[in-house]
Amino acid sequence: QVQLVESGGGLVQAGGSLGLSCTAAISLFRLNFMGWYRQAPGQQRELVAFISSDGSTNYADSVKGRFTISRDNAKNTVDLQMHSLKPEDTAVYYCAVRSPSYGPGLLWGQGTQVTVSS
Repeated sequence: QVQLVESGGGLVQAGGSLGLSCTAAISLFRLNFMGWYRQAPGQQRELVAFISSDGSTNYADSVKGRFTISRDNAKNTVDLQMHSLKPEDTAVYYCAVRSPSYGPGLLWGQGTQVTVSS
């Protein structure tokens, strides 16, 4: 099992910014998928953004142009910078990774709450 520790959630007003960080207890070079998901109350967990081992990134349409995912191989972190936040961005955000060393499934962090007030 790979330990993932998220940090950086909190309360922010609409239009504000927050940064999330996920520290993995494994070299990022052993991961072929690193992403951020979110789950709002009563809703299904959805993929927000992911970054592949080649550095390519993908975003949900709802966050394109506002969120940026990045990785720091030296620190083993995957970060999500969120700008122009909206109340509908309120959710628990989860870091998820996949490593061939640990099978085909995703490995999850514990989640961090992001609340955007209107």
